[in-house]
Amino acid sequence: MKRSVEKSDLRGLAAEDLANKISSMQEELMKLNFRKSSGQLASGVPMRNLRRRIARAKTVQREARTQA
Repeated sequence: MKRSVEKSDLRGLAAEDLANKISSMQEELMKLNFRKSSGQLASGVPMRNLRRRIARAKTVQREARTQA
């Protein structure tokens, strides 16, 4: 249920806003990656969840490009 809500929220964004959101999520993933490599992050679960959110956002972005 939550994924469908997130997808519908992403679909409601403009193309530029969606690109900005993807960029910010990628920056956050990079920060998590640094924290994981320095030992400050005990579990890799937040990284996995963020990678999946990025993939969902990129899928919505691709769908919007093909429909336009």
